[in-house]
This record gives sequence, C-alpha cells and structure tokens, in this order.
Amino acid sequence: MKHTNRISFILTLSGMTAALALCLLQTGCGKKEGGGSGETAKKQTIQNKGSDTMVNLAQAWAEEYHKAAPDVDVEVSGGGSGVGIAALEKGTIDIANASRNMKPEEIATAKKNTGKDPKEFVVGYDALAIYVHKDNPMNEITLDQIAQIYAEGGAITKWAALGVTIPGASGDEIVRVSRQSSSGTYEFLREHVLNKKDFKLGSRDMNGSKEVVELVASTPTAIGYSGMGYATAAVKMLKVKKTAADAAYDPNVANTLAKTYPIARSLLVYTLGEPQGAVKNYVEWMMSDAGQKVVEATGFVPLPAEARSKR
Repeated sequence: MKHTNRISFILTLSGMTAALALCLLQTGCGKKEGGGSGETAKKQTIQNKGSDTMVNLAQAWAEEYHKAAPDVDVEVSGGGSGVGIAALEKGTIDIANASRNMKPEEIATAKKNTGKDPKEFVVGYDALAIYVHKDNPMNEITLDQIAQIYAEGGAITKWAALGVTIPGASGDEIVRVSRQSSSGTYEFLREHVLNKKDFKLGSRDMNGSKEVVELVASTPTAIGYSGMGYATAAVKMLKVKKTAADAAYDPNVANTLAKTYPIARSLLVYTLGEPQGAVKNYVEWMMSDAGQKVVEATGFVPLPAEARSKR
C-alpha cells in the first residue's frame, strides 16, 4: 500500500512538472502585458513615412524619443511627401511627414478609404533655400528669376542672363537641379514660385534633399533648391527677394519666424483623425521643448514657445 502511494505521488509530481513546462512555453502564463514589477512590457511600433526634407529630422526624433519611451519604436522611411500621404490615404502608416499641405483630393481619398479625416500638425518651419556652388559670385535672386530658370517657357538658361560669370567653368549653361514629382519640396516650389506652371524638361531630378546639395556642390554651374538644414560649406545659399525693388533676405531662423524670407514653409505631420495612445504621445512630444530642440539641432526652425505642447 505504501509502495502504491509513493508511485501515485511520483506520477502526480511528474504531471505537475509537465504542466508547468507547457505553461512556460505558452505566452502570458503567470505574466501580464503592460509593464509593472515582474511583468513583460508590450512594445509598440509607430510607422512614420514621407518627406525627404524631414527624413533626417524624423530619424533624429525617433532616436531621441526612444530614450524617453523605450517601449516605443518609431520606424522612419522617406520617399517624398507624396509617398507618405499616399500611405496615409490607405491607412498603412500612423504618421505622414510632409513639407507641403495635403491637397483637397488627398484628404477626400483618405476619408473615403479609412472613414477618418486627416489631422494636420505644424511641427516646425523651414526656409526653402536656393543653392549655388560656393565659388559662384551670385549672392541674391528674385522669385521671378527662379521661375524664369525653372518654369516651362522660362527665358533664363545661361548664367550670363543673370550677369554672372562662373570662375573656371567651361560653359555658361545653367545646370538645373530639381526633385522628383513625389517631393513636397517640388510641389511647394511649383505652387509658390512657379505659379503652378510645369517645370522645364531637362533638369537633374534627385531623389532626396541631400542629393540636391551634393550635386550643386560638385557642379560649379549648377543651381538647386532644398531645405536650409542641408547646407554645407561646399555650397552657398542665396538671399531671396520678392521683386528687384524689394530687400533680399537670408534663409535663416530669424527671417523665417519673422516671415520676411519669401519662401519659408511649415513642416507638417498628418495622422488619421485625432491621434490616440502612443501616436498621440509622440506627436505631442515632437511639439514639446524636447522635440523642438531636435528641430533646431537638425538645422530647421523650431516652433515659438507659445505654439509648443506642454508635455
């Protein structure tokens, strides 16, 4: 009888061990998601896509925010404002970065596809800079001259038409460096400087803002446009004036905030409807003092104090 009881006890203990092993192989056994002592915190991922002008800023934001919120991963990709907005229209991302405003038809498509209206947030500012090679003697340019260089039917094709001689250059033809049509920067220049005219054919169309500046830096006869945050010692940012009779202004923080630089613009993020949870917290952090320090550190213009969130 005692022998039988011992066997029964061993079988019972073996069964409990097997059950415990099975339990440990299954998720959630004896643990709760969501943090707390001895608990497993649930990781959250925010999908963020869009503007190439903003991609360096977005990546810097993501890295800095992860220090403040280790349980949140922000996955950043570029492709252009149009690419980010198209993904938002389909509901496949959480946040779209844009260096231009969404168009009415894009807003309508997003509402049709997802049932939600896009929500716009201004998260900083940028001066759209006109870049030339550092050895180019030109120092300022008018909006009409930019349009005459870039717009279809524009009369300016050579530096001589601007009274400029490029030191050491073998030719006088202006090399126009531009962006692809999915770029918000491309759309902004077309709308605000070219008066919605098409671009001339034959420009060198680059995938990103950095590539524009790099090509201008290596091409003495080139001109290009890109965000002020991409300036290097190898290029020069021209002062811009509305007309020949107006004052010319540098693309810098003070002139952007004072709205005297003629082609300043907002840096935007869009969500589908009012953001919730982790996305809401992240957008608020972007607009806080901590997030705006990153804006300034990456060469853009931060929000004034009164426009920042109190997070």
